[in-house]
Formats: sequence, C-alpha cells, structure tokens
Amino acid sequence: MNRLPSRIGKYRIVKEIGRGATATVYLAQSDDHPSPVALKHVRFDDKVKDEAKWNRRLTKLLKAERAVCERLDHPNIIRIFDVAIEPDQAYVVMEYFPGGSLERYCSFESLLPIHRTIGIVFKCCMALDHAFRQGIVHRDIKPANILVDDQDNVKITDFGLALNISKKIDTDSTFIMGVGSPAYMSPEQIKGYPLNQKTDLYSLGVLLFHLLTGRLPFRGGSPAQLVYKIINADPPSVSQLNPDVPEQMDAVIRKALEKDLYSRYRNGAEFAKDLAAVRYRILDDSYVPPDASRFAALRGLAFFTEFEDVDLWEVVRVSSWRKVERHVALMREGESDPRFGIVLEGRVELSIEGRRVMELGPGEVFGVQAWLDQLERRHMHTVTSLEPLHYLEINPAALSLASEEVLERFHRQLGTVLVRRLALLSKQLAAGAVEAVKAERSAGPHELQLLGS
Repeated sequence: MNRLPSRIGKYRIVKEIGRGATATVYLAQSDDHPSPVALKHVRFDDKVKDEAKWNRRLTKLLKAERAVCERLDHPNIIRIFDVAIEPDQAYVVMEYFPGGSLERYCSFESLLPIHRTIGIVFKCCMALDHAFRQGIVHRDIKPANILVDDQDNVKITDFGLALNISKKIDTDSTFIMGVGSPAYMSPEQIKGYPLNQKTDLYSLGVLLFHLLTGRLPFRGGSPAQLVYKIINADPPSVSQLNPDVPEQMDAVIRKALEKDLYSRYRNGAEFAKDLAAVRYRILDDSYVPPDASRFAALRGLAFFTEFEDVDLWEVVRVSSWRKVERHVALMREGESDPRFGIVLEGRVELSIEGRRVMELGPGEVFGVQAWLDQLERRHMHTVTSLEPLHYLEINPAALSLASEEVLERFHRQLGTVLVRRLALLSKQLAAGAVEAVKAERSAGPHELQLLGS
C-alpha cells in the first residue's frame, strides 16, 4: 500500500482521489488557495529502463498543459493554478471538481437521459469553441477527459496534448505524433494530416454517439479494422440503435462525423446550435431506465455466450418478450413469417405433418429457417408450447436496424445451431436406417481425377 505524502511542494495533502498509469491525484490545500485543489503528481525514476525517455515526454506534456491553460478561461474548462517541474517529480495544481468522468455513462445500462446528454455535450461544444478562439485544439477528447457532476456541471481536462495552432507545427513544443485515443480520433488525425478545431468536433461527435447508444460508432476486431472503418465507413444511425433518440439527431451526428472537413461543423458554436434545436423537441420526463433484469436473463443463455455486453443490450432493444400458455401454436408449418424465437423458460415441440421432430428447452432457438431462407421464407416446422412458455421473439424488421456486429453474431450463432441440429437429426435417422456399404479402402489423392481429364 502506497504511503500518503504529507506535503508536495507548498501543498498539504489531504487524501488520494485518483490514480492512473503515470500520475496520482490528491486533494490538497494551500495558504494561497483557501479552497481545496486537485494536485496531479508525477514521480520520475530514471533508473527504470526507458523511463528517462518517458519522463522527458511527460515533462513536455506538463509544460504544454501549463502554457495552454494559462490562455483558457471558461467555466467548462478546468483551471490550472500552478505547475512545478523538478528533477525527480512534477505536479500540476488545478481546481478541485468533485464530479467523475463521463466514462461511467458510456455503457447502455448506465446511459443518461437524452436531454441531459445533449446538455452536457452542448457545454463541451462551447468550451471547445472558446479554446479554438484562443488558438488551442485539445486533440484528445474522450469520456475520461470530461468530468461531470450530479448537476451536469462540466469540466474538460487534460490539455497536455493540446496543439497550439497559432504556431507552426514543426516548431510547436506541444506537437507529438500519434497522440489521442484511437476510437475517438478523426480520420485526418489517424492519417497524420495537419489539424484544426474540426478534429475536436469529430471526437466530440464520437463521444455523443457513445453516450446516446452505449457503443462506439466504429468498432473492429483489430486496430487495423478500426482504422479502416474510421477512414472509410459511415456510422450507424443513432435513432435505430436507440429508438428513444429523435431522428433529428442522426443528421447532427452525421455532420459531426463527416470525413470531409468542409462538410463537418465549422466550430463548436454551430454544433451547439443544432444540439439545442434537437433538445428543444425532447420531453424531460420521457426517459425510462433500461431493464437490467432482461439483460441478465439473456446473459445467462448459452446462445448469447459470444455476444459482447454492448451487443446484448442491442438484442434487448430490438426483441420482444412473449408469454403464452401450454399447447399454443407459435408458428405453423408452411407459413410465410420470418420471425423466430429463443426459449427463456419452458419447452416447445417442433413437428412436421403432425409428427414430433424434437423438443427444445431454455436457450434453444426455434423457427429460424424462415429467416435464413432467402427464397421462400416459410417455416419448416409447426412450433407448439408444451407448457407455460416465456420466450424472446426476434422480428427481422427490427433486427435489421441493429449494428453490423450484432447481425454478424446472429448469423454465426444461428449457423452453428443449425449445423449441430442437422448432425443430431442425421444421427437419429441413421439409427433406424439400413446398414451402410463398407468401403474397402480410402481413395488416395492420385486416384481423384477431375471430370473430363
């Protein structure tokens, strides 16, 4: 356990309030500052391999943060009071803000009401607009760098990576290649192009998308896939991923995430104006918290084992929860209806021409052939409840609004289910069939000839 220092410089340490990979943040007091302050403390250790290079980089960032924040005075940007850089340590003293980062509101089960989200991002727009007017581009807008309290007061922090656009890039002491968080980086930032204020507005658009849907607009199985999508792919529709979001927000997100700089928002004030227009149409009391119990129920099913949490929340949104009594026909053989179901509680019977084919229990999918059959879209089986049944109904029209990742997971999982079910039925069929011909030997590669050769 790390021992709490009594003082750092002229500041008396009260308690630790945060810790990261490179710094520890303390609540501190000083005679010069009657109100409590936050002190971000970095200790250098040149004895560790490659630490000296990292320390020089940290020192550069701290000097940049001091230089930048001396020029910024906005209620939604954290104020810096003091920066000290010494041979073995460095610290930044800033105003103490009791709120936490926006990271805690980025998963679907913890999303804020939409009107609150818009209000928070509106304030960020105005803060970044102020920074740009002072010649400053943040370059690392992400949830971890935006603090918010219970009253939705907002503070943007960590201007250490900021770019002073009033200087030439090749002489700018704050310019460091590769800065930023990949998922929030703009296409021009990834390509290493010169940056202006529009890169921050793009990152803020990604943040808005994340806060409204609980997922990022672009995801990839590898950094290369993520970079490709950021540069080339269009973002999904926000209102489709979260039906509670007004359709007008789709246009705002699209403009914020434009890959063409000339089509993107010119400044934070313009972005804020469009957000205000959407916010005006939303009723404050329309928010209904997501049903976490349904998420938990799906997470317990083997069918959804390979689904990530963010994908599972999408399933909760696009599916319907049904209950029926025993001996109810849910689907009939030959019907043209692409809906399919997944048993939550109870059992169903699959039959063909009045003959039972199999029984299915919790976690098993039924009726999916009609969805996968791209030609006739007809059910192969009659599906009947054998007892009081609770099941998840998936309507393909609603599923089509889900993200590419969710659709891909459904196709992969359903394909696996049907292949295994076919193997089981083949084994059962073989049990009552005539004995197979016994092969005398296996054909070698040299014996296999192409037709006509």
